[in-house]
Amino acid sequence: MTSDRRGIAPRKQPRQVRAELTRQRILDAAAHVFGEYGYAAGTTNRIAEQARVSIGSLYQYYPNKDAILAELVTRHLDSGRAAVVRHQGRDLPDSLEEVLRLYVRAAVDNHLDAPQLLRVMAEQGPRSPELLAKVADYEAERLAHTQDLLERHPQARVADAEMAARLVVLTIELVVHKVSAEPEPVDLGRFEEELVAMLHRYLTGPPGGPQGPGTP
Repeated sequence: MTSDRRGIAPRKQPRQVRAELTRQRILDAAAHVFGEYGYAAGTTNRIAEQARVSIGSLYQYYPNKDAILAELVTRHLDSGRAAVVRHQGRDLPDSLEEVLRLYVRAAVDNHLDAPQLLRVMAEQGPRSPELLAKVADYEAERLAHTQDLLERHPQARVADAEMAARLVVLTIELVVHKVSAEPEPVDLGRFEEELVAMLHRYLTGPPGGPQGPGTP
């Protein structure tokens, strides 16, 4: 995604329930329009029509579709962060495999609603420096949490917990995103099992990686 000098911050934050409901209708409509038409053809006129508001009302909340897309990205990140916080605030399973299952399932759940919209958010439209910073902060939080887990968990056998955490976090995010955006449906139960098994073998195998045939 490229940067854009036009403002992408919302024009105003609703203070009344009715205004908040209107804003949510605009965001929900935009998610539908971007998912169906893509970013280039997802015009503010189409979004306003889908939301059943006037174009003037839409512009009271957002100066352009860039700002709407930025808000959708923020909402997606906040949903993912909330899932991470829930995991941090609960007693995790003793089994590392079950912990990984929680991570994978949370990522899958956060990608279920609108896979085509996620492709638009990841590949199209501008991102402001503020939004890029938020993405980086979110990733740093997940990396730190996963590294701490791997350093403490007795079943983890990795020589470099920091690098292993990076591989786990990025693999889950990128693979789940890719599979969720595929045009053909995927058996999510089987996908979850295979991804968890792959990560579990990596984290619990001999430090330094698997040994090849004939290795003493």
